[in-house]
Amino acid sequence: MKTTKIAMAAGAVLTALGTAPAAGAADFASDRITVTASGEGPDVVLIPGLTSSPEIWADTAAAIPGYRYHFVQLSGFAGAPPTGNANGQVVSASAAEIARYIKERGLKHPAVIGHSMGGTLGMMVAARNPDLVDRLMVVDMVPFAGIFFGPPGTTADSVRATADMVKTNLLTQSDDAHVKSIEANIATMVTDPAKRAAPVRHGVTSDRDVSARAMHELITTDLRGELGQYKGKLTVLYVKQPTVPITAGQFDAVYKLSYAAAPQAALKRIDDSLHFIMFDQPERFRDEVRAFLN
Repeated sequence: MKTTKIAMAAGAVLTALGTAPAAGAADFASDRITVTASGEGPDVVLIPGLTSSPEIWADTAAAIPGYRYHFVQLSGFAGAPPTGNANGQVVSASAAEIARYIKERGLKHPAVIGHSMGGTLGMMVAARNPDLVDRLMVVDMVPFAGIFFGPPGTTADSVRATADMVKTNLLTQSDDAHVKSIEANIATMVTDPAKRAAPVRHGVTSDRDVSARAMHELITTDLRGELGQYKGKLTVLYVKQPTVPITAGQFDAVYKLSYAAAPQAALKRIDDSLHFIMFDQPERFRDEVRAFLN
C-alpha cells in the first residue's frame, strides 16, 4: 500500500514536471535553467546531475511530503532545448542562475540537494552565496572531480589535457557508439537493469555539445578552496564503485581529504549501491534525506 501511494504521488510529480511554463515558477525567466515547484512547506531545491532530468527525484519527493520542492532542469539536458547553454560555460553559469532563482523567488534559506554534477552546482551556490543556503546535501560528488581523472596531486591545470580528450571523444563518437557508451556508463551507475531506462533516455536525448562542455568544466573545476566559505549544514552521501582499485577505508580518506575545507561536513558512505543511490538504495536514501531536512 505504501509503495502504491508513493508511486501515485511520484506520478503526480512527473505530471507537474511536464508542464510548461514551470508550475510555481512562471515569474522566473532563464535561458539556462527551468524550475518546477511542487508541494507546500519549507523550500528544498533539487538539482540533477550531468544529462539527468529532475525526474530522478520524483520518488524521493513523493515519499517525503511536507516540503515545497523546486526541481531544476538544465537547458540542453534530457531533451530540454540548449538555449543559453548552447555557448560558454554550463556549470558555473547554471549555478549562478540557481542562486538568482533562490533570490528572486524569495526562498528563505532553502535546503539544496544535488546529485553528481548537481552536487557541484549545489556547492557552487552555497560557497559563492554562503548566506543563501541553509543546508546542503551532496550526493556522490567531490569538490574536484578531476582527482578521479589523474594521479595523486592532480590539479585543474594538469588534468586539462585529459578533459580535452574526454570532450573530443564525446563530440566525435558516431551516433551508435554514443548510445552504446551511454548504456555502458549507466550500467555502472544503476544496479537494477529495470531502472536504467530513464537515465539512458536522459543521456541519449541530451544535447551532445552541451554535455561535452559541461563534462569538461566539471573535470577542471576545483572547489576545494571555495567550499570553506560555506559554514552551513553539509551532508555528503557517497559510494565506492567496485571498479575503484583501493579499499573502502582508503576511499573514505579520499573523501575526507576532499572536504577538509568544510570540517562540518558529515560524510556517509552508502554500501551496496552504485552512483544513483536514490535508485539502488531508495529507503536508505530517503531516511538520509529526512534526517538532513529535519
